[in-house]
Amino acid sequence: MDYSALPVDEVTVSRDQVSGPFEWWRLSIGHGGVNSLPLPEKVIRGVRKLSPKLIRIFIQEFFYIYPAHGVYNFDKLDEYMDSMAATGAKVVAAICIKPKCLYPEKDQTVFMPNNEEEWQEVIYTLVRRYSVEREIVTHWEIGNETDIGEWGGCPYLIKDPADYYKYYVMTIKPILEAYPRAKVGGPALAGVTEEFIRKFAELCHRNGTPLDFISWHRYTDKPDDHINDIKAALKGLECYGNHRPGMMITEISKAFDRVSVEEYAFHPERPAIIADNLFTALDHSVDWTFYYHLWDQYNYPPEFEPFYGNPYIMQEHWNEKPHRFGLFGVNEEVRPVYFLYKMFGMAGDTLVKSECTNPNLLVKAFAGSNNFTSAMVVNRRDKGAGDRIITIKFNGLRPGIRTLKNYRLDGKKCWNEETLELYPVERRKLYVQEKFYCQIYCPADSVSLLCIE
Repeated sequence: MDYSALPVDEVTVSRDQVSGPFEWWRLSIGHGGVNSLPLPEKVIRGVRKLSPKLIRIFIQEFFYIYPAHGVYNFDKLDEYMDSMAATGAKVVAAICIKPKCLYPEKDQTVFMPNNEEEWQEVIYTLVRRYSVEREIVTHWEIGNETDIGEWGGCPYLIKDPADYYKYYVMTIKPILEAYPRAKVGGPALAGVTEEFIRKFAELCHRNGTPLDFISWHRYTDKPDDHINDIKAALKGLECYGNHRPGMMITEISKAFDRVSVEEYAFHPERPAIIADNLFTALDHSVDWTFYYHLWDQYNYPPEFEPFYGNPYIMQEHWNEKPHRFGLFGVNEEVRPVYFLYKMFGMAGDTLVKSECTNPNLLVKAFAGSNNFTSAMVVNRRDKGAGDRIITIKFNGLRPGIRTLKNYRLDGKKCWNEETLELYPVERRKLYVQEKFYCQIYCPADSVSLLCIE
């Protein structure tokens, strides 16, 4: 590599010009829906190192918490929920159960139980167990991708927002009776539309129905898709004026790949695309994002056969053509996107002004305590910037001896598989003055975090 032949771009960081807080914890993670296995110890340890405040999960029918009228069995779900609690995070739980005694037919279009009062008793007992007795779940999301049903991993297909409202009202009533401080919301749409959100939100607003958050999902490589989704959601919530419910993207990831091979799981474009998506969502007033997902798993079709009309959907998606989106692989091997989340936690808790001469690069700058300053550069190959050298010019530093550390996700496994620590590609002592500059190499498809601490 002839580094001297590469084009040079300039980034200016003004540490003394604060833009606002960097609430990195709003960029969180989600898990589940594939099988009933609890998180293994290495994954729990890895998540704990990321310090998420919330994790979003599915409570799917394969936990079989209500096998017969008046009979509860929480053994399998207890183990699963205990593994989530061990991460130190609270939980956003999507309700996707469909007990056979209340839904005797395997029909995704049937969303109302044959006994509403009994359904509400089941939900009350569920919430009482995991929000009150165990204090794990703080947010309850009603359904998951009900606009596409089984294709979205949920046994309900509810296309009409008025029908979803009916199901929502029926389900949140016992939630709030069991745990009045619960945050409730939905509809966790696979594809958000202004019309669906508007009709659902207007019903909630007009009838005084609690709605703490709306939620949707997006798998894309194009940040503009997120901007359009957010605009649609905000327009749909106009009836609330300045007191709108929160907005959550409860599943966010890159677009599904045309082919599925193990090498893609470690491709450097992934963290670059995810970083671009996440910052776009945060910059446009989304309150929470949940990367899907935490740990890759195999699907066990017999778990879905009792309640799914077409269990082959899950077999295809997770056994034959797995998406390999997990922060950890099936064998608990750590993936590059895990370290993107590590970078967020390392960056600092305050956003400061930054400028870049190349509009094809995404740049964010941060400050923290003890004179800490950092700059993150996201270089996506598909945006045409190519390999570059970046001159980073810092202003407003306090003079003194510092340590410079440059971390980079670029396709090389520059981390410790056991300790889950990311190694810097450069580390050196230096003396900074109020103005200081240095240069770093930013290859195409990379995320760099330069820290002066």
